[in-house]
Amino acid sequence: MADEPDNMVLQILRRVETRLTAIETKLDRVGEDVHGLKVRMTHVEEGLAGVNRRLDRIEERVDRIGNLSDLVDHPYGGVRE
Repeated sequence: MADEPDNMVLQILRRVETRLTAIETKLDRVGEDVHGLKVRMTHVEEGLAGVNRRLDRIEERVDRIGNLSDLVDHPYGGVRE
């Protein structure tokens, strides 16, 4: 009977250890998922920066076209608005 309390404590400690191991495993998976999200987010940001650069170049070209059209006489005597 003297061994019974020790055995109960050991059983409880083993269950606690099992649960902690499961929590550690899940936490490791969450960490890996967060890392994956960071990597993907970085790729999205880089892609968006590339799109913004292209839009800036297009805007510059449109502005140049607008400036060039101001230099050309408009047919039919129309006035550019």
